[in-house]
Amino acid sequence: MKISIITPSFNQADYIDQTIKSVLSQRGDFKVEMIVVDGGSNDGTIEILKRYGSDIVWVSEKDKGQADAINKGIELCTGDIIGWLNSDDIYLENSFQKISSFFNSNVKCEWLFGKCKIIDVKNDEIRSFITKYKNYYLSKYSYKRLLIENFISQPAVFFRKSLFNKVGCLNIHFNYAMDYDLWLRFGKQADPYFINDYLSAFRIHTDSKGEQNYKHQFKEEYKIATVYTQSKIIKLFHWLNIWKIILAYKLIK
Repeated sequence: MKISIITPSFNQADYIDQTIKSVLSQRGDFKVEMIVVDGGSNDGTIEILKRYGSDIVWVSEKDKGQADAINKGIELCTGDIIGWLNSDDIYLENSFQKISSFFNSNVKCEWLFGKCKIIDVKNDEIRSFITKYKNYYLSKYSYKRLLIENFISQPAVFFRKSLFNKVGCLNIHFNYAMDYDLWLRFGKQADPYFINDYLSAFRIHTDSKGEQNYKHQFKEEYKIATVYTQSKIIKLFHWLNIWKIILAYKLIK
């Protein structure tokens, strides 16, 4: 089995080295392919990428945003299983062995998710109550619940390339919630499987796109959800949930 990891990047020299190491350090009975699609960084990122030689595949050119970069990477990849990891996030030790073993043992599994920690710039875990909240719903997944709230952490998702080819590329018109749109398309094709273990860590820092623009992200998620359901009740619950989360964000800032 080959696992392909796509990393979109733009000016993340402070973190991308950790991201790459978290991929290349994975060990087990699988092959790893890492493709970094850089948007034309000028902060030293390119020099870091060059240091890895043939251990990674990378391109640096202007793109139409994060979703476009990920689409480019997936088009280039040759793996059976795909994940994408943003250039400030990391995978945890032995994650790929857990993923590989799970897909090999569950041939009907087309996509899966696991748990994801939240970390700061020093790699210390933060906001554990949010992690626990998400973990609760991960273990009780339903498509209806996903329409109400995106509780799936993107760095802890892996899927077969055949499923991605079936549902189509990421929508480049979404700036924040392109992953949520993809999960809803995946969910229409197949129920996900859940690995009850931590696979990755999502980093929060002052320059994080989601941290700076979380209101825009949640509103984009609502717009996406309305495409996949006509239920007024689900739409209402999604909208109410947005304001619940916004209030929580204000309380922790």
